[in-house]
Amino acid sequence: EQSAPGVGDPPDPANIAPGQPGGLPGDRTPVSEGRIDPKSPQGAALVVQKYAGLLEQQKYAQARALWSDNGRASNMTEAEFVDSWSRYDQVHAEIGKPGDLEGAAGSVYVSVPLRLYGTLTNGKPFNLIGDVTLRRVNDVDGSTEEQRQWHIASTQLTSTI
Repeated sequence: EQSAPGVGDPPDPANIAPGQPGGLPGDRTPVSEGRIDPKSPQGAALVVQKYAGLLEQQKYAQARALWSDNGRASNMTEAEFVDSWSRYDQVHAEIGKPGDLEGAAGSVYVSVPLRLYGTLTNGKPFNLIGDVTLRRVNDVDGSTEEQRQWHIASTQLTSTI
């Protein structure tokens, strides 16, 4: 007995809509279309958008540089980071609505939902979803311009396929 084509196969990541399992939260609240304050949650989301774009372009060393402490917060050397992404052939991204700002010990944090999907070099699909947590230092005496910009502090991306 044969099953219908596609029955039991994982969903095609390219067809997962927000609000569906494996997709971003289904929040349809419009975001402001005005000027984006670089210190705002939307400013942090722009960093995630840049990160995803660099991954899509296979510019892995530049993507790692968006992590805190000049990439060291990724817990990988540049070579290890590049190697970890080398199994991805095509990467596409969806960035969700950022959360609210949270403060701690002179820093500000925000989480931004991210979904990365596409194909691996072996042709199999992948779908990673979770939050990217970004951090920036508050405008305090002694802080540098670089420290006052958003950087990736951590990611919690998990596979749904």
